[in-house]
Amino acid sequence: MVGLIHDHWYFAGGQHFTGEDEEMKTKVMEKEHAYQASVRSLVTWSNFAWVYYHMGRLAEAQAYLDKVENICKKPSNPFRYRMECPEIDCEEGWALLKCGGKNYERAKACFEKALEVDPENPEFSAGYAISAYRLDGFKVATKGYRQFSLLPLRQAVRLNPDNGYIKVLLALKLQDNGQEAEGEKYLEEALANMSSQTYVFRYAAKFYRRKGSVDKALELLKKALQETPTSVLLHHQIGLCYKAQMIQIKEATKGQPRGQNREKIDKMIRSAIFHFESAVEKKPTFEVAHLDLARMYIEAGNHRKAEETFQKLLCMKPVVEETMQDIHLQYARFQEFQKKSEINAIIHYLKAIKIEQASFIRDKSINSLKKLVLRKLQRNSLDLESLSLLGFVYKLKGNMNEALEYYEQALRLAADFENSVRQGP
Repeated sequence: MVGLIHDHWYFAGGQHFTGEDEEMKTKVMEKEHAYQASVRSLVTWSNFAWVYYHMGRLAEAQAYLDKVENICKKPSNPFRYRMECPEIDCEEGWALLKCGGKNYERAKACFEKALEVDPENPEFSAGYAISAYRLDGFKVATKGYRQFSLLPLRQAVRLNPDNGYIKVLLALKLQDNGQEAEGEKYLEEALANMSSQTYVFRYAAKFYRRKGSVDKALELLKKALQETPTSVLLHHQIGLCYKAQMIQIKEATKGQPRGQNREKIDKMIRSAIFHFESAVEKKPTFEVAHLDLARMYIEAGNHRKAEETFQKLLCMKPVVEETMQDIHLQYARFQEFQKKSEINAIIHYLKAIKIEQASFIRDKSINSLKKLVLRKLQRNSLDLESLSLLGFVYKLKGNMNEALEYYEQALRLAADFENSVRQGP
């Protein structure tokens, strides 16, 4: 930054600066702001150059490269098309945040690098906290991952006291950590701030839904939907609220809803399906919404549409491995409990397990496979395949003695069967 100020002195005419020279000060500040605006545009200009180059529009690509080169032409900068400064790191961080979960780690690193230069910068702090929060959510199903966004969010709120968006993220993280009362205090402050209301409503609704205040969550989401009626995230969140209301009634009636309660549940299922369908229609690659839709079709008893939705999901290639694990787990449960196909259920439990990313979903798949195999063995204790699968399950769980026991039983059965075949009738 010292070098930048030195350049601005030169452009201002090299006059000696004093506290009384307000005109001189204004010139310096104007040039500083203009320069910073140009520096922050480097990421955008570079992206335009890349896009135009790959479109074959070389003149436009060169025009943007020239813009980049002009800004990078500083005596202290050895690079022709690159510049090291925290503002660039910050802009790159925001750009990466827009590009999906696989880029959150890189985005966090960019903001972290910017903060090393200016640790009290409100924007750098906000970017770091938001990327940390999203990374926590992206890794939530990964076993052994330690969430770390709480402290960065507290720091960001301190430096950005009027930013409702960061406050509502802090509220959610506090709720995750069992500090719901403190979280609600920040949430109320965020709702009192009229800026970024659509985003604040969406995250506040998530807070209230998880708290069990589903009616309040729906109220906020419907307000937000009036502003952005095509938002896939809002439609998905509203669907989740109707699903939560359905579960509340089921639990209150011990799974035996009758009369008005049955009618309410049917209405909630239809409403949830409508909003999940709206979400996937507007964003066909929204895997989680597809999965929620499939489960809601099951609740409605529409197994044909559930099967169609699962088949779409099985053709997708989610970025997050845990999502593919969950797709196989939920399809296996559908095959086991609705379609009554133990063979297909076993196939998809095994496919979920084969994705070796350690996660709670993978653990669920292992336990579900174990329960299914044990039920099969209760019907037929000499089922060779089930004995082998049970040995495999115990091996995955690290119980090697039990694994060997069932593998040996399976081998003895296989040997006995082979001998009986050789001897003939």
